[in-house]
Amino acid sequence: MTWPLSPLWILAIGIATVLFSILVLRIHAFLALITSAMVVGLLASNIPIEERISKVAETFGTSAGKIGIVIALAAIIGKCLMDSGAADRIVRAFLGLLGERRASWALLLSGYVLSVPVFFDTVFYLLVPLARATRIRTGKSYVVYILAIIAGGVATHSLVPPTPGPLTAGAFLNVDIGIVMINGLVVALICSVIPLLIVGSLASRFLDIPMRETPDVSLAELENLSKRPTSELPSLAVSLAPIVLPVVLITTNTVISALAKQSEQMQRIAPYAQLLGNANLALLLSTIVSLWMLARSKGQGLRQLAVETQPALASAGLIILITAAGGAFGGMLQAAGVGEAIRDIAQEKQLSGYGWLFLAFGVASLLKVAQGSGTVSIVVTTQMLASMLPPAEELGFHYVYIVQAIGCGSMVGDWMNDSGFWVVCQMSGFTPEENLKTMSVLLAVMGFVGLATTVAMAWLNPMVG
Repeated sequence: MTWPLSPLWILAIGIATVLFSILVLRIHAFLALITSAMVVGLLASNIPIEERISKVAETFGTSAGKIGIVIALAAIIGKCLMDSGAADRIVRAFLGLLGERRASWALLLSGYVLSVPVFFDTVFYLLVPLARATRIRTGKSYVVYILAIIAGGVATHSLVPPTPGPLTAGAFLNVDIGIVMINGLVVALICSVIPLLIVGSLASRFLDIPMRETPDVSLAELENLSKRPTSELPSLAVSLAPIVLPVVLITTNTVISALAKQSEQMQRIAPYAQLLGNANLALLLSTIVSLWMLARSKGQGLRQLAVETQPALASAGLIILITAAGGAFGGMLQAAGVGEAIRDIAQEKQLSGYGWLFLAFGVASLLKVAQGSGTVSIVVTTQMLASMLPPAEELGFHYVYIVQAIGCGSMVGDWMNDSGFWVVCQMSGFTPEENLKTMSVLLAVMGFVGLATTVAMAWLNPMVG
């Protein structure tokens, strides 16, 4: 090893520092990522020595600025949906529409919808009591109901903004959030339905997992909430409003921006659509609706609402710190010239456009296995690839497919270093061994089905040229 170090050596040392810090030293992901960013900065000989640490702070701030507001607002929306009973109202609507005979699909769709604005752990806490009650009523396989919740929740959590992973990936690759949202919804539906059919069928046939008691206080509270009469819950229209509003505003901006290229009338409307369709403003409007809904449901004033939303903001702050630290780590790799070095290798090896999809998927999967967090996996992979990717015209397809490949890769390799793994164990009553046979297998199949779907979409509709 010679000094100064090559960018690839810096990359190896940076990744090794992340993995050693998390897996061996067991320190928090934020400390691991920010430490690794500083290590990379100190080793980067192409950065003036007096700027190497200040550059870390600069990239951290840039990353936080891109996603901080949206993550905080999404956390408040999720808290309001749960505490007001709106989330439970949405679940009951799906059960009423599909019937208890199709309860697994109702649970999948509930997780699919709720995980757009609400974090997966929260969604799982909400839906498990319904899965247990449905198991008692129908007598059907409990494990299928649990897998249905996981499939729907993880799919949109990994692929659809405003959850932090896909939101960050789209922002760092400069992909319109509306396009990420629309494409992500399609891929998430496919990669949740097909794997559930396969894995659910096999699990119900070969695994006899009983529904066990789980004496958890939060579970008891949610079970009490699920027993509330529907008449006491917000209406379905009101319950859906905080979810539908930002989706409509952001998607409308995407559509009008596309039409403005060919229509003078749309060009006059486009600035207003861009204003209302900005993710920060769209989520703020949705937050206002959510707070009104919670206040109306509980008869609370502004002071009580401030107390209600404080835990959500505390949780969001931690996510922002981890996400921004991951952005700083990736930004320092970029500043150290890692992107150019890997791009040179890719060009030398003549890596095809589709090869980049497999590379994005593989790196995200590796990081998921190594450190457990799907969000961290997406953030770090995106930052690593951001400076390496050739223009979309050379790739042969839109960057949104890179975002999708990363999101799909972040599902693969879920095991005992993932907090969600333990949430599922605790709330479902599964043993760790049972969870490895069910949840881990399901998510691996989901990731590969999602990758295949992404490749097919990039071939059929490249959206470039």
